[in-house]
Amino acid sequence: MNNWHIEAEKQWDQFAAEWSSNSKDMWENGSRKKILPFFLSHLKEGSYIADLGCGDGYGTLGLARHGMKAIGLDLSKEMVDTASDRAKGFKGVQFIQGDLSQLPFESDSLDGTMAINSLEWTENPLHSLNEIRRIVKTDGVACFGILGPTAAPRQAHSYKRLYGEQIIMNSMMPWEFARLAEENGWKLIDDKGVEKREAKLEQLVHLPKEIQQAVCFMWLFILKKI
Repeated sequence: MNNWHIEAEKQWDQFAAEWSSNSKDMWENGSRKKILPFFLSHLKEGSYIADLGCGDGYGTLGLARHGMKAIGLDLSKEMVDTASDRAKGFKGVQFIQGDLSQLPFESDSLDGTMAINSLEWTENPLHSLNEIRRIVKTDGVACFGILGPTAAPRQAHSYKRLYGEQIIMNSMMPWEFARLAEENGWKLIDDKGVEKREAKLEQLVHLPKEIQQAVCFMWLFILKKI
């Protein structure tokens, strides 16, 4: 692709209004409802956290409501503008436009980061993963959400590569992400599945984790920088 960054920004700008209309339900009742309780259980109150790929900021504001100093970053100006409007009246939270491949933070400056379904949309996931590691303090934590193999966004976007279309999605399996992270300066300290409506993880606990991940919409990881 001639310019991944420009095309990705364009597509997310176009999707911003639709995303915002669904975000509250996703975070409170849907595929993202497990994320904040899971991540917050690994954070100290007052931690400085960056939400990378924050969309319209609903998750970022959730961190702020629970006592975190939160900053949301997104490639889409439309998303950032929506998030900034949503944040009026909140203290200790701000939103900026930026790219995961070149994060505008000092090295070793954050207590943690959250990146939910955003690493897959970068041109070079390993480079972006290393950028995230750069800005987190040693022993700081990062929460990642990686789409499962049958998640709808993969079907809608990644599949098109088989027609030779240029896409802005860099699909990876949850188990591939875990290995990539552990080979590049992160330690896995916790993980959790977000199952699809048709699946019940409690019925699958006797199966290998890779099988459990295969029936999940998303798999959540808590990593510590080492």
